[in-house]
Amino acid sequence: LPAGGVPLRLCGTRAAREGINKPVIDRIIRVDHAGEYGANRIYAGQMAVLGRSSVGPIIQQMWNQEKDHLKKFNELMVAYRVRPTVLLPFWNVAGFVLGAGSALLGKKGAMACTVAVEESISDHYNSQIRTLMEEDPEKYKELLQIIKQFRDDEREHHDIGLEHDAEAAPAYSVLKTAIQLGCKAAIFLSERI
Repeated sequence: LPAGGVPLRLCGTRAAREGINKPVIDRIIRVDHAGEYGANRIYAGQMAVLGRSSVGPIIQQMWNQEKDHLKKFNELMVAYRVRPTVLLPFWNVAGFVLGAGSALLGKKGAMACTVAVEESISDHYNSQIRTLMEEDPEKYKELLQIIKQFRDDEREHHDIGLEHDAEAAPAYSVLKTAIQLGCKAAIFLSERI
């Protein structure tokens, strides 16, 4: 099975893509690819700072899951013929800076970043699940499985962050709010550009 444990067998032919709501699917796959790309860069930044610390293996474990998510969305982009957001070069730098910057605050800062980002992403995935369920749950069954699995992984990362003292980070609520506003802006822009 490919990344995420969900088979991808839906788009081998043009007929398999007929009847889908192409603008909705394009928007979902584009933004999710951008989000998983950004998450990879955040964890790369955190590992650059904290990789040799006691929390390094935990960050690495979460990063490995994000790598699997990104691989799956790379496959979906090809299968559905979706172009990536033109903002990927920006997310490359911004994600790394956010990861490294939060890690410079220490383990608690890195975990606060994880909680903020993963909460935003799991909420976003829930919104996409509702959209696909309203469209046609049977038609989008496999995409729904993928998104639900990744949402569950993100919730697990969120909980790991809380278990590792995220809420004890300096100015936690301010940091969390600022990061989540950034996530909302990134989602809005990546869906459209």
